[in-house]
Amino acid sequence: MRSTREKPQPARSKGLDDKLYVALAERLATLIDAGTLAVGERIPSVRRLSEQFKVAPGTVLHAYRLLEDQGRIRARPQSGFYVCPTRQPLPEPRSSTPGPRAASPTVGDLVMRMSEMSAAEDVVPLGHAIPNAACLPTQQLNRLSAAISRRTSRGFNYYDVPPGCRELRVQVAKHYIAAGCGLSPDDIVTTSGCQEAIGLCLRAAVEPGGVVVVDSPTYYGILQAIEMLGMRAIEVPTSPRVGVDLEVLERTLSTRKVAACLFVTNCHNPLGFVMPEDRKRKLVHLLARHDVPLIEDDTYGDLAYGDQRPSVCKAFDAHGRVMLCSSFSKTLAPGARVGWCAPGRYLEKVKRLKFCNTIATATLPQLTIAEYLAAGGYAHQLRKMRRIYRDQVHQLSQAVQRNFPPGTRATRPAGGHVLWVELPSGTDSMELFDRAADAKISIAPGPLFSTKGDYRNFIRLNCSVPGDAQLERAIQTLGAFAEDLSRAPTAKVRSA
Repeated sequence: MRSTREKPQPARSKGLDDKLYVALAERLATLIDAGTLAVGERIPSVRRLSEQFKVAPGTVLHAYRLLEDQGRIRARPQSGFYVCPTRQPLPEPRSSTPGPRAASPTVGDLVMRMSEMSAAEDVVPLGHAIPNAACLPTQQLNRLSAAISRRTSRGFNYYDVPPGCRELRVQVAKHYIAAGCGLSPDDIVTTSGCQEAIGLCLRAAVEPGGVVVVDSPTYYGILQAIEMLGMRAIEVPTSPRVGVDLEVLERTLSTRKVAACLFVTNCHNPLGFVMPEDRKRKLVHLLARHDVPLIEDDTYGDLAYGDQRPSVCKAFDAHGRVMLCSSFSKTLAPGARVGWCAPGRYLEKVKRLKFCNTIATATLPQLTIAEYLAAGGYAHQLRKMRRIYRDQVHQLSQAVQRNFPPGTRATRPAGGHVLWVELPSGTDSMELFDRAADAKISIAPGPLFSTKGDYRNFIRLNCSVPGDAQLERAIQTLGAFAEDLSRAPTAKVRSA
């Protein structure tokens, strides 16, 4: 896989306040939107704005670079910055309309095909939702890991049998106070990534052949887990703004025998929404009335773009029906495979399943992440990642708008680093996947995100790839392929 170097940034002034330059950029953006700063007009110089707002020149320059990345202003050599013509964002995809039939997912082969391709060294990795390596605190974690190894043999000579490393469970419980949870360390079981956490919770709550309700589209790893465990899934309509349709869900629960629901409520993959807090509360109360457990995947919850960490459904759970799952794979160390779950009333069963499944989660990665969290640097790490990913999602969305055919739609994520793109009706994303593979570009085709192969004219793009000339060429190539396929469709497509 190619190097994921971060785009060069202007030199940071000593004491630069991240929130200050973002606030300054937003203030200037408001003036542009209002027409106070007109298209083609030169905006105030760095020195003038620095004096006017009594901030460091580096703060102003960072604000200008952010606006430049967003396509709002453009630098002219030896002249300054000028306001660019603005475009209306792409329209959003409509809410999904999956059928009510339960089905056994069959995505495993396609997932493996995409995974193998995405791992190749010379491929532009827009398929897998891997984090930007330049955003991760790898050197800090390496130093902590080495220091832990020197002072204790526990890292390599010890089984952290379920519920797992207590130091890590303490830190997870503290961290989730901001998400509205009052967890005890004893409520938590550590796992080998979130995928294992989801699998354990499914096995604890659902018998083989049982029915699990999922949002639609949904992350293909969820469908893989359901497939491998011999279960079936019912997809329910899902809005790209607010999440699962609660009315349809209630009808489904009233008419079908449902063993569990499995939803991504924050920074949804692939839609990017954050479910509003009042809807999370209603969802928990609805499931309580039907005595149906909820497995909540919060993998991307820490990457919401707002100032406040969004709540989780677990915060409204009074009876232990919500089984909260997450990991540090998207924010700290994907290779460490450190995840966890808080399975509520299923705690003892999950602990037994975990022991039977892998005996324990690797000790040294757990200790390393626990020490990193205890040192207090995680909040700063998350602020940096949220800012970078918000900008990169915006930039990739603009690139799609510039290069893809008319009729294209795209989500407006509230967090995370993936973009869900709806291609013109009749465009076959599976053929686009094949053509892109020949051009050394990986994408995630829409049928991966459905039990029945729906979303044939959709793709998911990973926005964590830093913007550079290679990425721009890749988007131009995808756009040209999509344009060609939209003019001469090769398959009957069901548009969702």
